[in-house]
Amino acid sequence: MTPAAMSDTGRAPGVSFGQALKFWLKLGFISFGGPAGQIAIMHRELVEQKRWISERRFLHALNYCMLLPGPEAQQLATYIGWLMHRTWGGIVAGGLFVMPSLFILIGLSWVYAAFGHVSWVAGLFYGMKPAVSAIVAQAVWRIGGRTLKHPRRVPLLWAIAILSFVAIAVAHVPFPFVVLAAALAGAWGGKVLPAQFGGSAAHAPATGADRAPGASFVTDDDTPTPDHARFRRSQLAGVLGVGVLLWLLPIAALVAAHGWSGTLTQMGWFFTKAALLTFGGAYAVLPYVYQGAVEQFQWLSASQMIDGLALGETTPGPLIMVVAFVGFVGGWTKQVLGPDLLFTGAALAAALVTWFTFLPSFLFILAGGPLIEATHGNLKFTAPLTGVTAAVVGVIASLAVFFLVHIALVPGGTAGGWRVDFAALGLAAAAAVALLRYQAGVIPVIAGCALAGLALTLAA
Repeated sequence: MTPAAMSDTGRAPGVSFGQALKFWLKLGFISFGGPAGQIAIMHRELVEQKRWISERRFLHALNYCMLLPGPEAQQLATYIGWLMHRTWGGIVAGGLFVMPSLFILIGLSWVYAAFGHVSWVAGLFYGMKPAVSAIVAQAVWRIGGRTLKHPRRVPLLWAIAILSFVAIAVAHVPFPFVVLAAALAGAWGGKVLPAQFGGSAAHAPATGADRAPGASFVTDDDTPTPDHARFRRSQLAGVLGVGVLLWLLPIAALVAAHGWSGTLTQMGWFFTKAALLTFGGAYAVLPYVYQGAVEQFQWLSASQMIDGLALGETTPGPLIMVVAFVGFVGGWTKQVLGPDLLFTGAALAAALVTWFTFLPSFLFILAGGPLIEATHGNLKFTAPLTGVTAAVVGVIASLAVFFLVHIALVPGGTAGGWRVDFAALGLAAAAAVALLRYQAGVIPVIAGCALAGLALTLAA
């Protein structure tokens, strides 16, 4: 299909709403691997296979999402859905990215709260964690290769990526400062060395060398911005007004039913604040969630919080969905609807926590998307975002190292120390070979590792 302008209805030619709906539903069930893995899945499906959006338009949207607080992979899905099929397209894409994870976590949280530790579930999780680490490593390889190209061509982008890795992994610099420094470096580089920042994978005009033979996309590099994605002050005011109402009405209902100090009300307020602090993904905000949920409100214990993180790491959807586990266990522990409605109260708490956590993400995309669409050909705006993209490669690499260390070192060494888990490392290596060498699908790799982990656990 040759590049074509999108219709005035806002629907991308060649992609019906039904086709998109099926994909977004599928994505909600296969979006394993944290943000890096989820972005890699979307890139493979939307850019490489379905060709619904070009590489540069995809990365331009990703750059914007990386600057926002909140789960960038879910926001990216919302952005692409909105670009193709207006507001409802964005709501469906972002909503289906979260809903399967919410229902799965409610079910697993109920098993956890009602029956405690289950050995076969732990075995499955033991195998899935190495697969997750391999998926993140694959994302570093793919996104890094496309963004950074050869070191001789874009040495400054490589320097930004390496310095970002060191800043996050070694110096523990807060992610917002890394993003800000990368954006400033990109703005400076766009002025003094525009070839490096204007010719990056994210924003440069397509050339025959960069694109596959015969490549074309439904939304291509030169596809005009659809009418619904053009900035209008009235549209911005309308989106913000609806967003305020969607936050205020539930909070008002909770205050009326439970008072301001009620558990559900406090959860709504607390996770609204958390949603606005999640720069850099879930790991950046987990200390804040831990401090509030465990130490301040005592909705759950420290060990329960760690178990919830394991569930969040090994279920589809954004890792920040661990807040659904926090909400469920907190609702169960505090008996928010009374002792006779433990499950109902806990499920309600999980749903409310999810609502208040993700509502800002939809508003950021639906309100800010038109402004970002107007900049995808302007170096003045795209050079800082290119710098951010390079930094994100380093950040994802630090996450891959974190996962590998997390699965490789386990308690149990001499004198209460640590030991190396060679079985987990072997599973991670096998998963990496399957993904990188044989281009295996994410679901088969995760399923195979889960079964291997179950076998190893039962045999121990």
